[in-house]
Amino acid sequence: MKPRKTPLRKCVACQQMMPKRELIRVVKTPTDELLIDLTGKKAGRGAYLCGKSSCFKLAKKSRALDRALKAQVSPEIYDALEQDFIKVEDEFIAGKHAAGDDDDE
Repeated sequence: MKPRKTPLRKCVACQQMMPKRELIRVVKTPTDELLIDLTGKKAGRGAYLCGKSSCFKLAKKSRALDRALKAQVSPEIYDALEQDFIKVEDEFIAGKHAAGDDDDE
């Protein structure tokens, strides 16, 4: 059986190509709401970031999410996303390690 291709995505901050599972998706929903999407399946335009807070800070400084989501992102939304990103970071890392354990079996 042929091995499945791993979908790759680029971090909007550091421009590094990584497997989609290793990145956190920020999505702009059709109702113009910005959310962090850990499932990767929410409807809307998405942008991917590494699971590191340094990448989020770089994206905030360079306004990379504005370009990737094709929308103006206000500083208040960046601050709210940063708080969400910090909360989600530990959960994301734990999930990544759990997924890595499942692949070994």
